[in-house]
Amino acid sequence: MNQDIRLIDLFQARHRIRGHVLHTPLAASTSLTRRVGAPVHLKLECRQTTGSFKLRGATNALLALDDAARARGVIGVSTGNHGRALAHAAKRLGVRAVICMSRLVPANKVEAIRALGAEVHISGASQDEAELEVARLVREEGLTLLPPFDHPDVIAGQGTAGLEILDDLPSVDTVLVPLSGGGLLAGVALAMKSASRDIRVVGVTMERGCAMHASIQAGRPVQVEELETLADSLGGGIGLDNRYTFRMAQTLVDDTVLVSEAEIADAIRHAYREEQVIVEGAGAVGIAALLAGRVANPGTTAVLVSGANIDMALHRRLVCEEWNAGGT
Repeated sequence: MNQDIRLIDLFQARHRIRGHVLHTPLAASTSLTRRVGAPVHLKLECRQTTGSFKLRGATNALLALDDAARARGVIGVSTGNHGRALAHAAKRLGVRAVICMSRLVPANKVEAIRALGAEVHISGASQDEAELEVARLVREEGLTLLPPFDHPDVIAGQGTAGLEILDDLPSVDTVLVPLSGGGLLAGVALAMKSASRDIRVVGVTMERGCAMHASIQAGRPVQVEELETLADSLGGGIGLDNRYTFRMAQTLVDDTVLVSEAEIADAIRHAYREEQVIVEGAGAVGIAALLAGRVANPGTTAVLVSGANIDMALHRRLVCEEWNAGGT
């Protein structure tokens, strides 16, 4: 396969992060199996230590740094979950962490990062604008940049979730993966396609401003307007100078699917009522795609439920159906 990240990097990442992250459950879903007419399993990364898969990549990247790079402290831009993961891993290793976020990041995610002892910088109205603050701090303070997705060690760390799916469900036919910057999708797709080219890998994202989906459609990285969405963790650009995830998504992913805000809300409700799982909007998009019939003939399916870090007041509104698609 023609990319710089290899299957061996995923296995090395799994060895490196063992003891730092959980091997999360792969739970059979009776309700979705009945709906789809084929076995459906939920990979519950929402039960990871920091509430999302992001801990895998952040931990692997931090552990892979040399002592000098760690001593300078680390910095990242985040829509919430990468920042929380990086803050958690840095605290555990005694490393300074600085997290830059835009004003669109929900308050519950900002406060969770502060509670872990990281320094928080809120800058601009989009992740692209927050990245300008990252660049300034790297330049002025010499901090070590660990980005949320477009980094070999981050991608390899996220790909360990794919290795676990293969361990627990070797008969898998289709894997549905939330899509934002593509670090999770790229890593999981590498794991799946290395096992069998016949495993179908589908990236699922929101209709409201997914840069990677637009970039794949355009055949090159493009910018899109960052909009408010229930799937807030999937917001942000992929970088016009994207080095890894765009090319891997182009070559390894079979399809990308869009879901609406109403469909994401339905999926959050379904996860709570039928699966007894609290899931954030970004983590619910795979469930949304199945409920909406967006994936035809999936066969034995693994749905990666990527995170649980939803504002609980919003969750209560959604579960009680006091929310509408015009009022995110």
